[in-house]
Amino acid sequence: MPSVPLSETVAALLPRARTELAELVAFASVADERQYPRSESEKAARWIADALGAEGFQDVALLDTPDGTQSVYGYLPGPADAPTVLLYAHYDVQPPLDESAWLSPPFELTERDGRWYGRGAADCKGGVMMHLTALRALKEQGGVPVNVKVIVEGSEEQGTGGLERYAEQHPELLAADTIVIGDAGNFRLGLPTVVSSLRGMALMDVRVATLEGNLHSGLFGGAAPDALAALIHMLASLRDETGATTIDGLDAEGTWPGIAYDEADFRRDAKVLDGVGLVGTGSISDRLWARPAVTVLGIDAPPVVGATPSVHARAGALVSVRVPPGAESAKAADALTAHLRAAAPWGARVEVTLRGSGEPFAADTGSPAYAAMAEAMREAYGQEMAVAGNGGSIPLCNTLARLYPAAEILLIGLSEPDAQIHAVNESVSPEELEKLSLTEALFLRRYAVSRTAGQGV
Repeated sequence: MPSVPLSETVAALLPRARTELAELVAFASVADERQYPRSESEKAARWIADALGAEGFQDVALLDTPDGTQSVYGYLPGPADAPTVLLYAHYDVQPPLDESAWLSPPFELTERDGRWYGRGAADCKGGVMMHLTALRALKEQGGVPVNVKVIVEGSEEQGTGGLERYAEQHPELLAADTIVIGDAGNFRLGLPTVVSSLRGMALMDVRVATLEGNLHSGLFGGAAPDALAALIHMLASLRDETGATTIDGLDAEGTWPGIAYDEADFRRDAKVLDGVGLVGTGSISDRLWARPAVTVLGIDAPPVVGATPSVHARAGALVSVRVPPGAESAKAADALTAHLRAAAPWGARVEVTLRGSGEPFAADTGSPAYAAMAEAMREAYGQEMAVAGNGGSIPLCNTLARLYPAAEILLIGLSEPDAQIHAVNESVSPEELEKLSLTEALFLRRYAVSRTAGQGV
């Protein structure tokens, strides 16, 4: 047995993890060539491929997926008859939004108040470092006790489904006994959590037209149909007076049976302004994990500065609807499309185009892998594992569950509430990175022991 505890080995690797996370964050790997050059994503993918190769991974490859992006794959063989574990993360990131609102440059990892700030630090380049740190610690302690496949996606944040379709075309590639998705997060900082469900998503581009061209608002306003006003009317119809999502044909009465999300905690996590109420009805957990939620992500309209006194001929919006387990994203997209068309006033012409989608996911929390994870989290954190939902979407989960129905799927990660993923000033807690890297290493040890010989893929 190694003379140094595994926890000390992981802790000693943390400075290296920080250095490498800074290198990875420096790539502006937003998988949208309209915003950042493709080369930034390609450099991030190559960095990960080189890191896997340096750790002894075989068959390392940059996979050209059908949506035009690259995912990174590698295989690390373990002992004979050992089970196979697939470790997932993604290297693409959300755009930084208003860079002037960042307290430090978004693509420069910066330490402040005990946290590391940068776009992707938690979601999900930190997940890449979590996997690497866990595997490095096990190697220093005598070896990795399972076969390991690593897949790092290049377009998860765009929802364009490249890796999903690639996996369907090459079903043998990602086959595993257990899959650890490193793209979730603890329910609360320091509370070890496995996420058992995800909402699916439909992403819709809505276009409204009413006139051949803009008109003078003084000469024509009051009679000419304004496309922007029509769009606002349509979008407002997607919520009731409480703010709850009300899309015709989409059930919005689901309930969450598990851990409760305290309203005061949620207000603090969401940074809701004093005096502003929350939207919807039911418990916070119901609203986040068991019910649909519509969000207007963007609107094509003239900015205030430079606007002219015009009745608008055209307007557009990008709208997402998150759908809970038990619903289907395709049916949600159809319901949203029909609702928007029916809500259009004045006979306005409406075009709705599906831009991305992903199915909701629910895990089997009674599987042996969950028991091994519970033991690992108890040792790493000194407290019992929580099981929570997550209102976000990871479209690949359902693809993997369908392709490998016998595989056990667990979701962990670094995106706890303080991380502020998808917002400005995203950050990761180094303590969380250390404990979750230790958790994953302990899990792989326990899982290897729990599996009998000959059960691996």
